[in-house]
Amino acid sequence: MGKILNYIILTSALIISICSCSSDGCLDNQSSIPLAGFYSSVSKQSLALDSIEIYGIGAVGDSLLTNTGSDVSNVYLPFRATSDSTAFCLHYTYKSTPHIPNDTIWFNYETIPYFASEECGAMYKYKITSTRHTLFLIDSISVIDPEINNIDIERIKIYFKSN
Repeated sequence: MGKILNYIILTSALIISICSCSSDGCLDNQSSIPLAGFYSSVSKQSLALDSIEIYGIGAVGDSLLTNTGSDVSNVYLPFRATSDSTAFCLHYTYKSTPHIPNDTIWFNYETIPYFASEECGAMYKYKITSTRHTLFLIDSISVIDPEINNIDIERIKIYFKSN
């Protein structure tokens, strides 16, 4: 009888411990994706663009991040954890000036794996080391904070040439 009681207690404890171990304890955002905002190079005010498509260069599958027709004032630019650089194409679809060449932005960075917690597991952080871009409609790029982690704040400002 004692062995059966010990077995029931041990089995109950095991079931309770398995049920209590879940990822529900992880309330953090588990993605470190940089947020970039769009600004006027003249007024420094936020811009909403409706004729722009942004996609990752060399990304596998459909990498369209924005679509023409909706006002976009910022965009998440996912970096590749398996690389030390990622590039994005900005394709302009303005009907009034249809021959504007695409702009390209390149980000170089360090990929930093880290263990967040038992509930959240492992994640990646990035540290932007340099940027470069073409100059068709982009005037400049400002990296406000080069440390990209899972805190959802704007860290990159893209300034567009404007009147």
